[in-house]
Amino acid sequence: MKFNSNTKIVGTNVLLVPYEKHHVPKYHTWMTNKELQKLTASEPLTLEQEYEMQKSWREDDDKCTFIVLHREKFNETNDEVESMIGDTNIFITDEAEGVGEIEIMIAEDWARRQKLGWQTVVLMLLYGIQHIHLSTFEAKISLSNEISIQMFKKLGFVEKSVSDVFQEVTFEKPVDDDWRAWLLAQCVFEIQAYH
Repeated sequence: MKFNSNTKIVGTNVLLVPYEKHHVPKYHTWMTNKELQKLTASEPLTLEQEYEMQKSWREDDDKCTFIVLHREKFNETNDEVESMIGDTNIFITDEAEGVGEIEIMIAEDWARRQKLGWQTVVLMLLYGIQHIHLSTFEAKISLSNEISIQMFKKLGFVEKSVSDVFQEVTFEKPVDDDWRAWLLAQCVFEIQAYH
């Protein structure tokens, strides 16, 4: 989404930056991991295909993606690629109704179990509410991904459907003022210009 191409989202422990070409090789390496492929229901792509996908996520009006950086590591190194720990995105499934599907991946083992995924999702939900003007969120999660299932339940999402064919559960959360206020209380949320 060109809309977010100059946007950086600053949280307490993570930074969300637009998915750029220089991020692609490390992202591609992550996505050769069989466990990550299973958890994200992704098919392996060639490096060329990954560059095309990056371009699509940047240019298409119905896709919004950010690379997740470990804030402390970035502050130490000033190196985005070295600080990359995952990605998050929203795919707008119904623009007229304001529905978007949110996804999160913390790819680096060392960055898991530190509530960085939680913070990332909260930031992305707030961005979707305030800047994309979404009124409902969906999350499709592999039935084997118990950690993500529990996280989205704690975020107030409720089960909408289960697909035995795709082995995934779909959760849904309508936006209201109370939930938005609750999200804002979860962490620092600041928008900055990204160069």
